[in-house]
Amino acid sequence: MRLSGQCFWGVSPRNTRGSRPILCQIKACPYVGAVYSGFDARHNAAMLAPPVPEIRIPLSSLRRQAVRVDGPLVDQLGRPLRDLRISVTDRCNFRCTYCMPKDKFGREHAFLSRDRLLSFEDIRRLARVFHGLGVRKIRLTGGEPLLRRDLDRLVAMLAEIPALELTLTTNGALLARYAAALKAAGLHRVTVSLDALDDARFRRMNDVDFPVADVLAGIEAAERAGFTSIKVNMVVKRGFNEADILPMARHFRGTAHVLRFIEYMDVGCSNGWRMDEVLTAREVLARIGSEFPLQAIDRDYPSEVAERWRYADGGGEIGVIASVTQAFCHDCSRLRLSPEGKLYSCLFANVGHDLGGMLRTGADDAHLADWVSGVWRDRADRYSELRGSAQLGQQKVEMSYIGG
Repeated sequence: MRLSGQCFWGVSPRNTRGSRPILCQIKACPYVGAVYSGFDARHNAAMLAPPVPEIRIPLSSLRRQAVRVDGPLVDQLGRPLRDLRISVTDRCNFRCTYCMPKDKFGREHAFLSRDRLLSFEDIRRLARVFHGLGVRKIRLTGGEPLLRRDLDRLVAMLAEIPALELTLTTNGALLARYAAALKAAGLHRVTVSLDALDDARFRRMNDVDFPVADVLAGIEAAERAGFTSIKVNMVVKRGFNEADILPMARHFRGTAHVLRFIEYMDVGCSNGWRMDEVLTAREVLARIGSEFPLQAIDRDYPSEVAERWRYADGGGEIGVIASVTQAFCHDCSRLRLSPEGKLYSCLFANVGHDLGGMLRTGADDAHLADWVSGVWRDRADRYSELRGSAQLGQQKVEMSYIGG
């Protein structure tokens, strides 16, 4: 076994492919200990298929001997902390069937009361703590974030933090009303969720009879406000809206906007997800490529979730997010903060860490930073790479509560 940085390389004590030993990686982590994990199959395909199950080592003695190390904050799989998604409300004015179906989020559903939400001052304070730990991008999410009153005031408060990219994801229903104020407050980018161009189909998917024209008007208002590169996200669900793939591509082709197609995911426990309803990213690209030839583009940064493609004739760019069929957990650099301050280390997590509780009990910034550092160093989440494995729990936090 040899030492390489903070990783040890050796032979797995568990052999999943007969008598041949399996190369594995043992990641040592301050305050946490170590964990065996399979070496990325992309780099060692001949040796690993399927992935080696994770084998946890008893950590009690290792914790006692843990030593703090200098350098970037990384988790057990060597991933740095760079992105924070802050859900400012768990409420939404849509009832999209893949996210907040009416039978689970009806009139009787108990949303968080206003007094339980983190204040803007608390969010700013936590943002500064996260910035000090390496976060360089914050995305405001929901629910629907524009339902949070005076959101532009929060944006202005966060914009005071230097070298921080501020983005927002919205369903677009209220964007026409607030786009100019958000831009003036310092918001850098907007992402709009739009799952169909056909009005009748869009109304069925949002399940509140909201017209697609109003979302398109919101996108136009954002353009007028000065947002120059708007991303448009389309969740594609087989049997529901795949007929809109090409119409959406035609509509946004030739604009400055980047249309991104997202595989229907098993987020939360409310949407009745089934694998046979997933239209894969490869199928999406094939449909678009049949009319508009595509060329692959490199990622802008390592943790970018979308695989990027451009039209061969220069008509713009699209993206595909294939977290079901082509998991990208190995590059994930995100934490998620719920409206009342629970910290989640994965979109598919089932347990949140009560950062808001620490705020309310008077923890200072140094203690908050140490606590968050410990959460990140302990992180080994890779749900999408292990999807279907018996070692995964069945309960997952709802996406509407912590954002996408």
